[in-house]
Amino acid sequence: MTTVAVLGGGSFGTAMANMIAANGHAVTLWMRDAEAAATTTASRRNSRYLPDYALEESLQISADLATAVNSAEVVFFAVPSKSLRQLASDVAPLLADRAGLVSMAKGVEADSFLLPSQIIEQELPNHNIAVISGPNLAAEICQRQITATVVASDSAPLCAQVQELIASDYFRVYANSDRFGVELAGALKNIYAIVAGVVAAMGMGQNSRAVMLTRSLAEMSRFAVQLGADPMTFLGLSGVGDLYVTCSSPLSRNYQVGFELGNGKGLDEAIAAVGQTAEGVNTTRLVVAKAAELGVYMPLANALAAILFEQRSIGSLLRDMMSAEQGHDVEFATPR
Repeated sequence: MTTVAVLGGGSFGTAMANMIAANGHAVTLWMRDAEAAATTTASRRNSRYLPDYALEESLQISADLATAVNSAEVVFFAVPSKSLRQLASDVAPLLADRAGLVSMAKGVEADSFLLPSQIIEQELPNHNIAVISGPNLAAEICQRQITATVVASDSAPLCAQVQELIASDYFRVYANSDRFGVELAGALKNIYAIVAGVVAAMGMGQNSRAVMLTRSLAEMSRFAVQLGADPMTFLGLSGVGDLYVTCSSPLSRNYQVGFELGNGKGLDEAIAAVGQTAEGVNTTRLVVAKAAELGVYMPLANALAAILFEQRSIGSLLRDMMSAEQGHDVEFATPR
Protein backbone atom coordinates (compact mmCIF):
# COMPACT_ATOMS: atom_id res chain seq x y z
CA MET A 1 0.00 0.00 0.00
CA THR A 2 1.30 3.44 -0.99
CA THR A 3 0.17 6.64 0.73
CA VAL A 4 -1.01 9.12 -1.91
CA ALA A 5 -2.34 12.68 -1.98
CA VAL A 6 -4.30 14.05 -4.92
CA LEU A 7 -4.50 17.83 -4.76
CA GLY A 8 -7.51 19.21 -6.61
CA GLY A 9 -11.15 18.16 -6.48
CA GLY A 10 -12.08 18.73 -10.11
CA SER A 11 -13.28 15.97 -12.41
CA PHE A 12 -9.89 14.52 -13.36
CA GLY A 13 -8.44 14.77 -9.85
CA THR A 14 -11.49 13.05 -8.39
CA ALA A 15 -11.44 10.28 -10.99
CA MET A 16 -7.70 9.69 -10.50
CA ALA A 17 -7.95 9.63 -6.69
CA ASN A 18 -10.81 7.15 -6.83
CA MET A 19 -8.94 4.85 -9.24
CA ILE A 20 -5.91 4.79 -6.95
CA ALA A 21 -8.11 4.06 -3.92
CA ALA A 22 -9.82 1.24 -5.84
CA ASN A 23 -6.36 -0.25 -6.40
CA GLY A 24 -5.94 -0.61 -2.64
CA HIS A 25 -3.81 2.42 -1.79
CA ALA A 26 -4.32 4.97 1.01
CA VAL A 27 -5.49 8.10 -0.81
CA THR A 28 -6.51 11.55 0.39
CA LEU A 29 -8.26 13.84 -2.08
CA TRP A 30 -7.64 17.47 -1.12
CA MET A 31 -10.32 20.04 -1.96
CA ARG A 32 -9.73 23.74 -1.44
CA ASP A 33 -13.34 24.34 -0.35
CA ALA A 34 -14.09 22.92 3.12
CA GLU A 35 -17.84 22.82 2.50
CA ALA A 36 -17.37 20.88 -0.75
CA ALA A 37 -15.04 18.45 1.04
CA ALA A 38 -17.59 17.85 3.79
CA THR A 39 -20.44 17.38 1.32
CA THR A 40 -18.41 15.00 -0.82
CA THR A 41 -17.39 12.99 2.24
CA ALA A 42 -21.00 12.64 3.38
CA SER A 43 -22.55 11.83 0.00
CA ARG A 44 -19.61 9.91 -1.53
CA ARG A 45 -20.23 11.97 -4.66
CA ASN A 46 -18.45 15.01 -6.12
CA SER A 47 -21.75 16.76 -6.81
CA ARG A 48 -20.28 19.64 -8.80
CA TYR A 49 -18.10 17.73 -11.26
CA LEU A 50 -19.06 14.03 -11.19
CA PRO A 51 -22.47 13.75 -9.51
CA ASP A 52 -23.18 10.22 -10.81
CA TYR A 53 -19.81 8.73 -9.86
CA ALA A 54 -19.75 6.77 -6.60
CA LEU A 55 -16.54 7.20 -4.62
CA GLU A 56 -14.69 4.40 -2.85
CA GLU A 57 -15.43 4.18 0.87
CA SER A 58 -11.68 4.07 1.55
CA LEU A 59 -11.05 7.40 -0.22
CA GLN A 60 -10.36 10.15 2.32
CA ILE A 61 -11.42 13.71 1.46
CA SER A 62 -10.01 16.74 3.26
CA ALA A 63 -9.71 20.51 2.96
CA ASP A 64 -6.64 20.48 5.21
CA LEU A 65 -3.52 20.55 3.04
CA ALA A 66 -1.18 19.40 5.81
CA THR A 67 -3.37 16.38 6.53
CA ALA A 68 -3.35 15.46 2.85
CA VAL A 69 0.39 15.65 2.17
CA ASN A 70 2.22 15.10 5.48
CA SER A 71 2.79 11.38 5.04
CA ALA A 72 2.27 11.13 1.29
CA GLU A 73 4.80 9.10 -0.66
CA VAL A 74 3.40 10.34 -3.99
CA VAL A 75 1.58 13.65 -4.55
CA PHE A 76 -0.53 14.30 -7.65
CA PHE A 77 -1.18 17.95 -8.59
CA ALA A 78 -4.58 18.24 -10.28
CA VAL A 79 -5.34 21.97 -10.14
CA PRO A 80 -5.55 24.47 -13.02
CA SER A 81 -2.14 25.68 -14.13
CA LYS A 82 -2.80 29.25 -12.93
CA SER A 83 -3.17 27.96 -9.33
CA LEU A 84 -0.22 25.59 -9.43
CA ARG A 85 2.68 27.78 -8.27
CA GLN A 86 0.90 28.98 -5.14
CA LEU A 87 -0.20 25.46 -4.27
CA ALA A 88 3.32 24.06 -4.78
CA SER A 89 4.70 26.82 -2.57
CA ASP A 90 2.13 26.00 0.14
CA VAL A 91 3.00 22.30 -0.07
CA ALA A 92 6.78 22.81 0.22
CA PRO A 93 7.07 23.05 4.03
CA LEU A 94 4.57 20.22 4.55
CA LEU A 95 5.97 17.57 2.24
CA ALA A 96 7.93 14.51 3.33
CA ASP A 97 11.45 14.12 1.96
CA ARG A 98 11.78 12.17 -1.29
CA ALA A 99 8.06 12.13 -2.09
CA GLY A 100 7.41 11.66 -5.78
CA LEU A 101 5.52 14.50 -7.46
CA VAL A 102 3.17 14.08 -10.42
CA SER A 103 1.63 16.92 -12.45
CA MET A 104 -1.71 16.45 -14.18
CA ALA A 105 -2.10 20.14 -15.10
CA LYS A 106 -2.09 21.22 -18.76
CA GLY A 107 -1.14 24.79 -19.46
CA VAL A 108 1.61 27.41 -19.58
CA GLU A 109 2.52 30.00 -16.96
CA ALA A 110 2.26 33.63 -18.06
CA ASP A 111 5.48 35.67 -17.94
CA SER A 112 7.81 32.67 -17.54
CA PHE A 113 6.34 30.35 -20.22
CA LEU A 114 7.07 27.47 -17.85
CA LEU A 115 5.13 24.21 -18.02
CA PRO A 116 3.47 22.85 -14.84
CA SER A 117 6.20 20.35 -13.94
CA GLN A 118 8.83 23.08 -14.33
CA ILE A 119 6.89 25.25 -11.88
CA ILE A 120 6.75 22.35 -9.41
CA GLU A 121 10.48 21.80 -9.92
CA GLN A 122 11.20 25.42 -9.00
CA GLU A 123 9.04 25.40 -5.89
CA LEU A 124 9.88 21.85 -4.78
CA PRO A 125 13.48 21.04 -5.74
CA ASN A 126 15.13 17.73 -4.88
CA HIS A 127 12.07 15.64 -5.69
CA ASN A 128 11.52 13.30 -8.63
CA ILE A 129 8.82 14.70 -10.90
CA ALA A 130 6.55 13.08 -13.46
CA VAL A 131 3.72 14.24 -15.70
CA ILE A 132 0.57 12.46 -16.83
CA SER A 133 -1.01 13.31 -20.16
CA GLY A 134 -3.17 11.63 -22.77
CA PRO A 135 -6.71 11.20 -24.09
CA ASN A 136 -8.24 11.05 -20.61
CA LEU A 137 -11.76 12.45 -20.43
CA ALA A 138 -12.76 12.06 -16.78
CA ALA A 139 -16.39 11.17 -17.50
CA GLU A 140 -15.34 8.19 -19.63
CA ILE A 141 -12.78 7.06 -17.05
CA CYS A 142 -15.58 7.04 -14.48
CA GLN A 143 -17.62 4.82 -16.80
CA ARG A 144 -14.64 2.43 -16.90
CA GLN A 145 -14.28 2.78 -20.63
CA ILE A 146 -10.95 1.53 -21.99
CA THR A 147 -8.47 4.39 -21.65
CA ALA A 148 -4.71 4.89 -21.88
CA THR A 149 -2.36 7.59 -20.68
CA VAL A 150 1.36 8.43 -20.62
CA VAL A 151 3.51 8.98 -17.56
CA ALA A 152 6.76 10.77 -18.38
CA SER A 153 9.72 11.40 -16.12
CA ASP A 154 13.51 11.39 -15.97
CA SER A 155 13.05 8.91 -13.12
CA ALA A 156 12.29 5.39 -14.32
CA PRO A 157 11.41 4.25 -10.76
CA LEU A 158 8.81 7.03 -10.42
CA CYS A 159 7.32 6.10 -13.81
CA ALA A 160 7.05 2.49 -12.64
CA GLN A 161 5.49 3.55 -9.33
CA VAL A 162 2.85 5.70 -11.06
CA GLN A 163 2.08 2.86 -13.46
CA GLU A 164 1.50 0.56 -10.50
CA LEU A 165 -0.70 3.10 -8.72
CA ILE A 166 -3.16 3.87 -11.50
CA ALA A 167 -3.13 0.96 -13.96
CA SER A 168 -6.19 -1.30 -14.05
CA ASP A 169 -8.07 -3.62 -16.36
CA TYR A 170 -9.57 -0.58 -18.12
CA PHE A 171 -6.77 2.00 -17.69
CA ARG A 172 -3.42 1.46 -19.46
CA VAL A 173 -0.35 3.49 -18.51
CA TYR A 174 2.59 3.81 -20.91
CA ALA A 175 5.97 5.30 -19.95
CA ASN A 176 8.00 7.97 -21.74
CA SER A 177 11.26 9.71 -20.84
CA ASP A 178 10.42 12.94 -22.78
CA ARG A 179 8.74 14.80 -19.92
CA PHE A 180 8.97 18.15 -21.67
CA GLY A 181 7.50 16.91 -24.96
CA VAL A 182 4.65 15.01 -23.30
CA GLU A 183 3.73 18.00 -21.18
CA LEU A 184 4.04 20.48 -24.04
CA ALA A 185 1.74 18.34 -26.19
CA GLY A 186 -0.86 18.34 -23.41
CA ALA A 187 -0.80 22.13 -23.25
CA LEU A 188 -0.80 22.81 -26.99
CA LYS A 189 -3.69 20.53 -27.91
CA ASN A 190 -6.08 22.73 -25.90
CA ILE A 191 -5.64 25.47 -28.51
CA TYR A 192 -6.79 23.21 -31.31
CA ALA A 193 -9.67 21.77 -29.30
CA ILE A 194 -11.14 25.29 -29.32
CA VAL A 195 -10.58 25.48 -33.08
CA ALA A 196 -12.34 22.12 -33.46
CA GLY A 197 -15.35 23.38 -31.53
CA VAL A 198 -15.60 26.37 -33.86
CA VAL A 199 -15.39 24.08 -36.90
CA ALA A 200 -18.12 21.79 -35.51
CA ALA A 201 -20.47 24.68 -34.72
CA MET A 202 -20.12 25.96 -38.27
CA GLY A 203 -21.29 22.59 -39.60
CA MET A 204 -18.14 21.84 -41.57
CA GLY A 205 -17.78 18.35 -43.04
CA GLN A 206 -15.36 15.53 -42.39
CA ASN A 207 -12.86 16.77 -44.99
CA SER A 208 -12.62 20.08 -43.16
CA ARG A 209 -12.21 18.39 -39.80
CA ALA A 210 -9.46 16.13 -41.16
CA VAL A 211 -7.58 19.16 -42.49
CA MET A 212 -7.93 20.92 -39.16
CA LEU A 213 -6.68 17.90 -37.18
CA THR A 214 -3.62 17.15 -39.31
CA ARG A 215 -2.55 20.78 -39.67
CA SER A 216 -3.00 21.21 -35.91
CA LEU A 217 -0.57 18.36 -35.34
CA ALA A 218 1.86 19.96 -37.80
CA GLU A 219 1.73 23.26 -35.89
CA MET A 220 2.18 21.55 -32.54
CA SER A 221 5.25 19.59 -33.62
CA ARG A 222 6.73 22.58 -35.49
CA PHE A 223 6.48 24.70 -32.35
CA ALA A 224 7.76 21.88 -30.12
CA VAL A 225 10.92 21.40 -32.17
CA GLN A 226 11.80 25.06 -31.73
CA LEU A 227 11.59 24.59 -27.96
CA GLY A 228 13.71 21.44 -27.99
CA ALA A 229 11.06 18.70 -27.69
CA ASP A 230 11.17 15.46 -29.66
CA PRO A 231 8.55 15.71 -32.46
CA MET A 232 8.12 11.92 -32.38
CA THR A 233 6.50 12.29 -28.95
CA PHE A 234 3.63 14.04 -30.73
CA LEU A 235 2.77 10.81 -32.56
CA GLY A 236 1.91 9.14 -29.23
CA LEU A 237 -0.97 9.30 -26.77
CA SER A 238 -0.04 12.73 -25.39
CA GLY A 239 0.11 14.17 -28.92
CA VAL A 240 -2.17 12.77 -31.59
CA GLY A 241 -4.16 10.73 -29.04
CA ASP A 242 -5.05 13.67 -26.81
CA LEU A 243 -5.47 15.96 -29.82
CA TYR A 244 -7.99 13.60 -31.39
CA VAL A 245 -10.14 13.16 -28.29
CA THR A 246 -10.27 16.84 -27.35
CA CYS A 247 -10.97 17.86 -30.95
CA SER A 248 -13.83 15.39 -31.36
CA SER A 249 -15.59 15.12 -28.01
CA PRO A 250 -18.23 17.50 -26.63
CA LEU A 251 -16.97 16.45 -23.17
CA SER A 252 -13.87 18.62 -23.72
CA ARG A 253 -14.20 22.03 -22.06
CA ASN A 254 -12.00 23.67 -24.68
CA TYR A 255 -14.10 22.16 -27.47
CA GLN A 256 -17.23 23.49 -25.73
CA VAL A 257 -15.79 27.02 -25.62
CA GLY A 258 -15.01 26.80 -29.35
CA PHE A 259 -18.50 25.52 -30.09
CA GLU A 260 -20.03 28.51 -28.30
CA LEU A 261 -17.74 30.87 -30.22
CA GLY A 262 -18.75 29.22 -33.50
CA ASN A 263 -22.38 29.85 -32.59
CA GLY A 264 -21.72 33.57 -32.34
CA LYS A 265 -21.02 34.12 -28.65
CA GLY A 266 -18.21 36.38 -27.47
CA LEU A 267 -15.35 34.98 -25.39
CA ASP A 268 -16.77 35.95 -21.99
CA GLU A 269 -20.18 34.54 -22.92
CA ALA A 270 -18.63 31.31 -24.15
CA ILE A 271 -16.61 30.80 -20.97
CA ALA A 272 -19.67 31.55 -18.82
CA ALA A 273 -21.75 29.06 -20.80
CA VAL A 274 -19.21 26.27 -20.24
CA GLY A 275 -18.83 27.11 -16.55
CA GLN A 276 -15.38 25.52 -16.05
CA THR A 277 -11.78 26.50 -16.71
CA ALA A 278 -10.73 26.16 -20.36
CA GLU A 279 -6.94 26.20 -20.30
CA GLY A 280 -6.74 26.68 -24.08
CA VAL A 281 -7.78 30.34 -23.95
CA ASN A 282 -4.77 31.49 -21.93
CA THR A 283 -2.50 29.00 -23.70
CA THR A 284 -3.47 30.48 -27.08
CA ARG A 285 -2.43 33.96 -26.01
CA LEU A 286 0.92 32.81 -24.64
CA VAL A 287 1.80 30.41 -27.47
CA VAL A 288 0.99 32.91 -30.22
CA ALA A 289 3.26 35.47 -28.56
CA LYS A 290 6.06 32.92 -28.13
CA ALA A 291 5.66 31.70 -31.74
CA ALA A 292 6.02 35.27 -32.99
CA GLU A 293 9.17 35.64 -30.90
CA LEU A 294 10.62 32.40 -32.31
CA GLY A 295 9.42 32.94 -35.87
CA VAL A 296 7.26 29.79 -35.92
CA TYR A 297 4.47 29.70 -38.52
CA MET A 298 1.19 28.81 -36.72
CA PRO A 299 -1.76 29.97 -38.85
CA LEU A 300 -4.47 28.09 -36.93
CA ALA A 301 -3.30 29.36 -33.56
CA ASN A 302 -2.96 32.91 -34.94
CA ALA A 303 -6.47 32.75 -36.40
CA LEU A 304 -7.91 31.57 -33.10
CA ALA A 305 -6.13 34.37 -31.23
CA ALA A 306 -7.67 36.89 -33.64
CA ILE A 307 -11.14 35.46 -32.90
CA LEU A 308 -10.61 35.36 -29.14
CA PHE A 309 -8.85 38.64 -28.52
CA GLU A 310 -9.37 40.85 -31.58
CA GLN A 311 -13.01 40.06 -32.39
CA ARG A 312 -12.13 39.14 -35.97
CA SER A 313 -14.90 37.38 -37.88
CA ILE A 314 -14.48 33.66 -38.50
CA GLY A 315 -15.47 34.02 -42.15
CA SER A 316 -12.78 36.58 -42.96
CA LEU A 317 -10.11 34.51 -41.25
CA LEU A 318 -11.10 31.41 -43.19
CA ARG A 319 -10.74 33.32 -46.44
CA ASP A 320 -7.29 34.54 -45.38
CA MET A 321 -6.17 31.04 -44.46
CA MET A 322 -7.37 29.47 -47.71
CA SER A 323 -5.25 31.92 -49.67
CA ALA A 324 -2.15 31.48 -47.49
CA GLU A 325 1.07 29.74 -48.44
CA GLN A 326 0.82 26.00 -49.13
CA GLY A 327 3.96 24.38 -47.68
CA HIS A 328 5.11 20.82 -47.10
CA ASP A 329 2.69 18.19 -45.79
CA VAL A 330 5.02 16.36 -43.37
CA GLU A 331 7.83 18.51 -42.02
CA PHE A 332 9.46 16.06 -39.64
CA ALA A 333 10.37 12.55 -40.68
CA THR A 334 12.71 9.85 -39.46
CA PRO A 335 15.72 9.15 -41.72
CA ARG A 336 15.49 6.16 -44.06
